[in-house]
Amino acid sequence: MTSSRSPGVETAWYTDLMPERSRDWFRQAEADLDHARLSLAGGDHDWCCFAAQQAAEKALKAVYFAHHGDPWGHSVLVMLQALPAHLQGDVAAELLDAARVLDKHYIPTRYPNGFDAGAPVDYYTEREAKDAIAHAESVLAFCRARLR
Repeated sequence: MTSSRSPGVETAWYTDLMPERSRDWFRQAEADLDHARLSLAGGDHDWCCFAAQQAAEKALKAVYFAHHGDPWGHSVLVMLQALPAHLQGDVAAELLDAARVLDKHYIPTRYPNGFDAGAPVDYYTEREAKDAIAHAESVLAFCRARLR
């Protein structure tokens, strides 16, 4: 089997040379979620939303790495949908919707050119930040169950 990122390179070669770091990825996901909570408490709603997206992304990457996958990209939705059937199980529609919301926080939370005028700090609300944390918590719970 070849890697989709590196044509001609065997996936086994890639995974055999790389140390298994899924626990590190999941620990960082938890730390990012903690950062999201701190950002919410500090009124930094844009950074809260970004940190929540990062937490979900890193938790999913932990699942991929734990099962010798090679995740690529930043879309929480795409990573959820691309999980092998035995890991995907019964992904609830609510979790896919949570992933869609989180994916929308990847770029506009950080770059002023994501909006016609103003900066991200002008656009993100406390409600969006609280929702982003709840969505990330759902993704982390899904991932945690697949890392045991």
